[in-house]
Amino acid sequence: MFISVVIPTFNRRPILEKCLRALENQILSNAISGYEVVVVDDGSIDGTPLWLQQRSTEFPHVLLIQQDHGGPAEARNRGVMKSKGELIIFIDSDLVVTNTFLISHAHTLLTRWNRKKDRLCFTYGAVINTSNFDNPVSEPHKLSDLSWAYFATGNVAIDKQVLLRSGLFDTSFRLYGWEDLELGERLRLMGVELIKCPKAVGYHWHPSLTLEKIPDLIRVERERAKMGLIFYQKHPTIRVRFIIQYTFLHRFLWEFLTLGGVINEKSLRPLMAFLIRRGHSAIAMEILRIPLNLIGVREIYREATLIGLR
Repeated sequence: MFISVVIPTFNRRPILEKCLRALENQILSNAISGYEVVVVDDGSIDGTPLWLQQRSTEFPHVLLIQQDHGGPAEARNRGVMKSKGELIIFIDSDLVVTNTFLISHAHTLLTRWNRKKDRLCFTYGAVINTSNFDNPVSEPHKLSDLSWAYFATGNVAIDKQVLLRSGLFDTSFRLYGWEDLELGERLRLMGVELIKCPKAVGYHWHPSLTLEKIPDLIRVERERAKMGLIFYQKHPTIRVRFIIQYTFLHRFLWEFLTLGGVINEKSLRPLMAFLIRRGHSAIAMEILRIPLNLIGVREIYREATLIGLR
């Protein structure tokens, strides 16, 4: 089996280096004939392409592909089409994996393929969130790391032919969010089974919250709302409405918890500043998620009204 790891990246050079070094340090088995790391640079302006070209001997498995900035869906599609592997593994460029990452995905899939006599499945590895840039793999598993997403491309592996039959990622998702879960809905409707693969561990680096990052977090929530409606228009089901929080229940919940918006990123600023100064940025982030959810839900209802969806 030859494996292609497809990684879209955009202005992530420092953490991408850790990601690629971990992938060069893989323990393989007889079942794996080789692997490549297909890095698709999505128009970075931080020098990522030149940096990779200058270090080709340090990263012999890396195949660099460049494109104008078009978003992760377009980048992943381009990476798949240029790949040589029969097995595609998607990770993000801020994920640092363990040295048994590839064999864990491969062996789990081979076992399922041999048992069921088809390849209608994909593996979903463990993703552990961390803000420790110097040593991301030191982070322990946490309850907050659990995810119920279907085909979240931070850490999944799938047969290339099954992926091609699904139609790949929809490139109309050009802003942040939902392009992977939308593909997941199509895979689910094809009968493609999700298999948990907890031994395929990746440490997802998130920089610690600072007050300066709040405007960007708000921007992301608004982009997610717009992309969420594209998701719903393609799959107008109750299931998708719940996934993107486009329900009265979600709107009532976040309006209630924020007292109709009285508790917001501005009124919480002194508390978050205090927590950040005390080294509790993770707690500050969890508190901030409450008004961020309200912003996202309000935005999705506003956008739905503008396009006449309601």
